[in-house]
Amino acid sequence: SVFLEEALWSFSEALKQDVNPSRVLFRSRALSGDVNGALDPEFPEVHEKTNAARLGYGICITKFTGSRGKAGSSEAHAEYMGWIRSLLNRSGVPWQTGELGKVDEGGGGTVAKHLAEYGMDIVDAGPALLSMHAPFEISSKVDAYATYLAYRAFMEEA
Repeated sequence: SVFLEEALWSFSEALKQDVNPSRVLFRSRALSGDVNGALDPEFPEVHEKTNAARLGYGICITKFTGSRGKAGSSEAHAEYMGWIRSLLNRSGVPWQTGELGKVDEGGGGTVAKHLAEYGMDIVDAGPALLSMHAPFEISSKVDAYATYLAYRAFMEEA
């Protein structure tokens, strides 16, 4: 969808300003609100234990997404990851990083890869879940609250 471009064109017309949507999006920063798979003690083989998110450790920042060897994915710039980490640290928000599973074991895509096509700085950010996409998912209240705090800090900074 070209919804964002159309919205920016509409704003441009309403404000009587000459706005180039591609340039605005290229200069934008975003968080893609999405969950990450937590290390499941029942199925530890689908994650890399040293790179997997865990319940109760705060919002999970996912630098890249994708599947099948991380094909069709996006990856945040190191400078943007540094900015996000600094923002969360200054705001006292507990955070962790995580991957979406071992290569060819897990993975997924989100809207982040579509927004990254505009050149936008973006990462996935949200709580870790056990049993993602199952009828019964488990999350941590600590992680849900840390996600709220992180989103609020991001919006206040923007």
